[in-house]
Amino acid sequence: MMFLLAVLCVLCVWSTATLTGGSESTPNTIPRKTVPVNSNGGRLFRQEGVWNYTTMLLREDLNMLILGAREAIFALDLDDITVKKAMVTWAVTNREQKECFSKGKDAVNDCKNYIRILHKRNDDRMYVCGTKAFTPTCDYMSYRDGNLILEGKQEDGKGKCPFDPSQRYTSEMVDGVLYSATSLNFRGSEPIMMRSSEEYLRTEFSSTWLNEPNFIHMAHIREGDSNPEGDDDKIYLFFIETAVEYDSYTKVEVSRIARVCKGDLGGQRTLQKKWTSFLKARLDCPIPNNNLPLLVQDVFHLCPGDWTTCVFYAVFTPQLESSQYSAVCAYKIEDIQTVFSKGKFKAPVTIEKSFVKWVMYSGDVPDPRPGACIDNHARGMRLNKSLDLPDKTLQFVRDKPLMDQAVKASEEKALLVKRGTAFTRIVVATATALNGTSHQVMFIGTKSGSVLKAVNYDGEMVIMEEIQLFEPTEPVKILRLYNTKLYVGSEVGVVQLSISECGRYHTCLDCVLARDPFCGWDLSADQCSTINSTHRTRTSTMIQSLSNGDASRCPQTDDSKSVSVSFFPDNTVKLWCQPYSNLAQVQWQLNGQPIKASNTFQILSDSLMIINASADASGHYTCSSVERNYKTQHVAYDLKSFKKENTLVAMVVVLSLILAILVIWNLCKGHLPLPFCLKKVKDAENKTEQSLYENQPPEHILPSPTENLNSNNNHVNGQRYSSSQLSTTGGFSGQILLKHKDSESEI
Repeated sequence: MMFLLAVLCVLCVWSTATLTGGSESTPNTIPRKTVPVNSNGGRLFRQEGVWNYTTMLLREDLNMLILGAREAIFALDLDDITVKKAMVTWAVTNREQKECFSKGKDAVNDCKNYIRILHKRNDDRMYVCGTKAFTPTCDYMSYRDGNLILEGKQEDGKGKCPFDPSQRYTSEMVDGVLYSATSLNFRGSEPIMMRSSEEYLRTEFSSTWLNEPNFIHMAHIREGDSNPEGDDDKIYLFFIETAVEYDSYTKVEVSRIARVCKGDLGGQRTLQKKWTSFLKARLDCPIPNNNLPLLVQDVFHLCPGDWTTCVFYAVFTPQLESSQYSAVCAYKIEDIQTVFSKGKFKAPVTIEKSFVKWVMYSGDVPDPRPGACIDNHARGMRLNKSLDLPDKTLQFVRDKPLMDQAVKASEEKALLVKRGTAFTRIVVATATALNGTSHQVMFIGTKSGSVLKAVNYDGEMVIMEEIQLFEPTEPVKILRLYNTKLYVGSEVGVVQLSISECGRYHTCLDCVLARDPFCGWDLSADQCSTINSTHRTRTSTMIQSLSNGDASRCPQTDDSKSVSVSFFPDNTVKLWCQPYSNLAQVQWQLNGQPIKASNTFQILSDSLMIINASADASGHYTCSSVERNYKTQHVAYDLKSFKKENTLVAMVVVLSLILAILVIWNLCKGHLPLPFCLKKVKDAENKTEQSLYENQPPEHILPSPTENLNSNNNHVNGQRYSSSQLSTTGGFSGQILLKHKDSESEI
């Protein structure tokens, strides 16, 4: 009972803190088109016996996609991933596999080498790490003379690469230095964010800093290049952890964003070789009627200009299975910076000597501000590096790294909310429309093996397509974007897609109503084409309407030709009609009059069912779809019923044909021989038998066939005879006859 009350308290506190307009209904967006696997237009790469294609490195300089899988690394052509340019295997040894198995791990699945880190170094070599049967190991790799070559300079990968292949992790190579967030030990109980260099730094091993985290994403933002305050570059870390601020009630997971300064060198006495700039805050993505916080699953950052224009796009899923809503939220870098540089801190307070509750800190904050990078203000205090920071500042950030204020989503609402399968990954591309405006198009991977293509128009979210790439049991595990191509990885393979498949829209209405910023209808070519710079002229014949889907300029299309269909009375008739959009409403008409659902007519999403159709069901049927007040006729049927006399004639004809076929078949098989053929066969048999009797010597009278067979059986039972004495031949009549071969033999 006490536990139940605690959960209710958490839900109540959380809902009042995070939800606005709790009475609102949760929005849900439906994809306009659903593209099945067999028509997605993608290129698939997989290799027999290789699994887990989940690590990618884009090498634009080599025009290659470096793909890490289980115990294998591939170099694929960026333009066509079905072209494999090179491959290298990196397998575990038998000894390593046995040691892993002896520690209680699955020898078949866990005790393998899963490639988890692929980064390009400044010297054009690549840094690669794998789980190596729960012994994380790193090496250097190069591409020379058409081959991928592992140099064999293996290093300890602890703290860089996870032990467990199923554990979430993240890493980033910044100016040749590796930043990573994973677990430091075999059991996964010591989480760490570290920098691997001569200036080694790591997080404090404390639940105040990292409390059972799942690391999601890491991003380097070059704030130091043009910061008016002389601030430093930042490394941002996104993760999920158990919320310490709710420990006094019950265990609740929350999404976090943390950041450290690139130039951090640790403290002189306090926080030696530890981050002095590590701060973290809650990451909110609110949707109505959701009591527990959503959990971040992937993040993609887009910077159209300098660092001040950067936006983080994140996908979230619920932490309870009872909720089926996933969401996308966007976060501006300026809002994140405000929370960390100006927000208040949380501090732990002991309650009744047993519980610790985190509340807003209202005391004095040391100067320079705890967690701040070395900027112009610090330099003015003659603090030129973190080693110069006073202990008071360092002790504060060591004990109170959590901000009181959460980082809120842009406009404090989700960009996209969808009910159904969970979101897993996200990338964002910028599209320039026909009128020159820019739009951010999101590609969202799902747990059911599909990718959603979505865009937000002034608060209205539009999902243009849901493209199925893998079987519904295979989640999308990685997304990468390069120019106009999208690379999607899963456990079973990798698919390459074009981000602008305008050829899927077959009519002007279909193309314009899709509201795809990459596509427009070309009146001169009479097709849906990808928008390019030549189309953005006054003489352009392209049609595109993104804000409201205005297709009034589309030419009129002729109605489809009627298809004649006949049916037998008192049977069920099904007339097919597949609209080109999931958002369109299907309308059926009979002889120009609307059809309403009844016991006779059942209107389905892709057809019309006529139950126990009578002769009155005959007539002219049309199927049309209406989307945004634009009507399109898809198909027309002329339905006719067979009359009774026509039915009787048809049945007689069918039965006659069946009878004729049976007679011909039996004649061919010899089951029904014709009389004159039978007489000829008998005459031939008699002549053959008479000829055989006449050719026998007088002293050897050939017994009858029956006697001969019995005699042969007796010989077999009583006395052995060689095959040279007797031979059997089949006569014309099918009887077995014995020929005499040796005059001295007795029969």
